[in-house]
Amino acid sequence: MEARHLRYALALAEHGHFGRAARALGIAQPPLSRQIADLERETGTRLFDRTRQGVLPTAAGEAFLARARRALDEMAAAAVDAGRAARGETGRLRLGFIASALLDPLPDVLGRFGRERPDVRLELHEMASRHSAAALVAGELDVAVTLGPPRGAGAEHLVSVPVGHDRLIAVVGSTHPYAGQASVSVDQLRRQPLIVAAGEDEPAVATGLRALLGEDAAALDGATVARDVHTIMGLAACGIGIGLGPSRMRSAPRPGIRFCEVTPRTALPDLVLSFADRDRSPALGAFLDIVRDNCPGVGAALDRRLGHA
Repeated sequence: MEARHLRYALALAEHGHFGRAARALGIAQPPLSRQIADLERETGTRLFDRTRQGVLPTAAGEAFLARARRALDEMAAAAVDAGRAARGETGRLRLGFIASALLDPLPDVLGRFGRERPDVRLELHEMASRHSAAALVAGELDVAVTLGPPRGAGAEHLVSVPVGHDRLIAVVGSTHPYAGQASVSVDQLRRQPLIVAAGEDEPAVATGLRALLGEDAAALDGATVARDVHTIMGLAACGIGIGLGPSRMRSAPRPGIRFCEVTPRTALPDLVLSFADRDRSPALGAFLDIVRDNCPGVGAALDRRLGHA
């Protein structure tokens, strides 16, 4: 039994006449008669009564036609759903991200994605870079935003592109001796208690700070460890020490803190977006298209990594 058999039966029931139904279907009457007869043989019962007044569905025919209508509606809906999924309008996207990415660029990217793809189920997970990279390699995430590119086993199967560049700045409480300074030097940082991201979670940042402050920097060895930039700023406001983080922290000021530039100017690891090179899901493709538009230079980098002309 094929979909055309269902359409033929419904057309015959609607027009009540083989000739009129055949014309509506765009076929000759004999093939329609044969198809209806084949359908009745397959169902094992008479579906239509042929009378002088016209062709009328039997009780069995009415039951069959009700199901046929639903079946054709479901088939049409299936085609629509398949098209939407192929265009990335439905599905699921699992995103792991470092907290500082919520300062920039994720607010604009996620806001636009939510507006343009409201039926894609977004599963968002704030995670340290090391954990989100491992989850991405393990197939537990579709895309990750980390500080520095993922490293280690499986990273060679990822596509990674920078989506943000940043520099190191300091944040202090408003009563801190450095609160009135526009900048602080590395020597000044070495003499103060520090608040930094966990080295095991953000190894790229830890390596950079160690290079800046020196391998024997007592302040770094005794630093207070914070989970994310919001905690760094909060602890600085409490007078715990000098927080070190990305300059994008300036976009989320809070009472009781002051920002200082760090001299010499020190670049932080890039904010990097990564996904599996074998992943060609339409939902991911739609997300990447929005990232291309919102993050300058990402489109060209993606094309190079994906081998596009």
